[in-house]
Parts: sequence; C-alpha cells; structure tokens
Amino acid sequence: MADPAAPEAAAPEAAAPEAAAIGAAARNARLEGPLRHQPRARATLTAALSGDPAHAYLFRGPRGAGKRAAARAFAAEILATGADEPEAARRRALLDPSPHPDLVWLAPRGAQHLVEEVREQVIRAASLRPFEGTRRVFVIESAEALRDESQNALLKTLEEPPAFAHLVLITSEPSGLLETVASRCAPVDFQRLPAEAVEAALAGSGEPEHLSSAARLAAGDLVRARFLLAEPGRELRAAAEKSVTAAAEGELGRAPWKGILSIAEADGEEAGAEARRRIEIEVSEGAKWTKRDIEDEAKRAARRRRTDVLDLGLDLCASWLRDLAAAAAGAPEVVFNRDRAEALADAAQGVEVAAARKGVELVQDTRRRLDLNVSEELALEALFFRLERVLHQR
Repeated sequence: MADPAAPEAAAPEAAAPEAAAIGAAARNARLEGPLRHQPRARATLTAALSGDPAHAYLFRGPRGAGKRAAARAFAAEILATGADEPEAARRRALLDPSPHPDLVWLAPRGAQHLVEEVREQVIRAASLRPFEGTRRVFVIESAEALRDESQNALLKTLEEPPAFAHLVLITSEPSGLLETVASRCAPVDFQRLPAEAVEAALAGSGEPEHLSSAARLAAGDLVRARFLLAEPGRELRAAAEKSVTAAAEGELGRAPWKGILSIAEADGEEAGAEARRRIEIEVSEGAKWTKRDIEDEAKRAARRRRTDVLDLGLDLCASWLRDLAAAAAGAPEVVFNRDRAEALADAAQGVEVAAARKGVELVQDTRRRLDLNVSEELALEALFFRLERVLHQR
C-alpha cells in the first residue's frame, strides 16, 4: 500500500526549482530597467547573479551608457542575497546616497580619488565582516581617477579578497587603469546608447527637433547630449558649422577654427577652476593637499576637459560634412543636424557627395593626430585649408 504522505513529503523538493526560477525571473526583471539597452552587460550580470558572483568587476564603456545605474542595481541584488529581509536590503541599496551599511560607494570629490579615502573606505573596510547579511559591496566610480598609488594598493584586495567582499570599478576610460588592476576584474562591457534612448532621456529639456539632433550628434553619450543642449554646446555647434562653411566657400581668412579652440579653452578653464574649488573644500575638511598638488590637479582637469571639447568640436565638423553628403545625395531623412535642415539644404547645393565624404576622412584623421600631442592650433589650421581644397568649388 502506497504511503499517502509520500507525495506531500516530496512537494517541497519539487517546488524548490520552481521557486528558484520565479526568483531568477524577478531578479532579471529588476535588471531589465537599468540595462534595457545593454544586452551584453545584462547577460553577463544575470549569469553572475544566477551563480556565485566574482569578487571584482570592471564596468567599462562610454559615458552616459548607464554604468552607474547598472552598478547600483547589481550591488542591490548582491546585498539582497543572504539578507534576512531581502526586499528591505535591496530597497536601501538602491537609494542614492544609500544608507545600507554594507554598500560603500566611492566617487572622486576632486579631479582624482584621495589615496587616504581608498585605503580607509575600500582596502581596510573590505576586511571587515558584513554588518548585515552575508556580503559587502564596494563601488569605485570614475576608477580612471585613481592615482597609481591607490591602484597598486588595491591589488592585494583584488587578488585575495575576503569571501564576502565584492568590488565594482566603473570607468569610461579603461586606458587610465593599470593593466594589473584591469586584468584582475571580470569585464562588463557597455555600448553606446541608441539615439532613441538618449532622446527619451532628454525629454522635456528642449524643443523636439533640438533633442533629436543632440541625441544623434552625441553618438549615444547622454552626458555629451546634455552638453550640446547647453549654451557652450550650442556655441560649439555653431562654430563647427561656421568653420566648415567657410572652408566650402573659400573664406578662411579670419581663421574660423579659432572659435572651436576658444570654446574648448574656456570650458577647460572652467573645469580647472571647478576642480580647484572642490579640492579647496576638501582641504578645509582636513584633506592634505600641497599648493603644488592643487595646481597640478586643476591643470589636469582643465587639460582633459579642453581635449574632450576640442574632440567634440571636430566630431561636430565631421557630422556636418556627413550631413552635407546626405543632403547632396537626396537623403535628408538620415541627417543628424535635424534642427538645421534648411541650412543644410542650402549649404549642400553645389557640394559633391564624394568631396564631403573625403572631408569627413580628413577630420577623423586630424582627431587621431591630436592624440599624438601635435599643436592643436596648427593641426586645425592645416585641416581647414585641406578642407578648402577639397570642398571649395572655384
């Protein structure tokens, strides 16, 4: 005679896989939001959470791709695992700033991370057992801003982390990390956002045609798109258009490219001043910076910003040339500068498609040359006189 209790005894075992599947589905749904446009990163993190997550991850990819939001969601899922109250742990971890005692989120207050903060809040803190649950998560934002001293100090923690510690490094400039650091982290790659996603994120911050143009010109970089909608970005677009137009009309006598350089210089100076202000606040709070170190950091911040804006200016020149080619070829629907459609149509009259495309190649070549520390002003002067020879119909 069959034991009537047998089916009931087996029920919990049969239900376990089903419960696990439901939990995994819920977790994947929670990751869907911040990783909606990042299928590769979502697959990597979903797989990590379905097993035993690694102790160190490197979230790498362009600015504005959603790395920060993804890191917070990932950290929340790790902390919820093994917590007495998973939902409460997850909810607190998702807050920004987070009150969860086992989530340490380190962002540079100045141009670089302070060595003392890295040592105290990450390296030493990683050896302390969790205050709650079974895990601790340490997120280092803008990891490229870690000094070499900090990166070298992190190596032991990355190589021999406590079983409960998980580190997430976020960077938009992987080349700024030592190879010894990057190689000890599991990579999680992020791609540029599609223009539609950037446009949706910008909703309400301007006219639809301006938002559409900024989203496409930013090439998936939400930070850059917001810059293009602000006054300096609008001025940079105008300077790029003016410079290309002057080359096409053979009117380079007033050196219009200096407008691009001037905007980059001004934005760089503002970035340097902002870095100096932040560091001086840190000094007032007890941080140790020498006067020389403050000036060096401010100069580095200014140089990085100047280079970034100058590169964007050249990219805008290339985009205008690309749009001239599209308009000349009778394909206005694919242009990026949608809010300048009429000006493009007028400028495209008499422009040869092949010449405009050649112009794009010249601009991209100059962008690459600037990485070799050539003179910026001479490089732009040479570029626009070459563009004049290619574009100007005499």
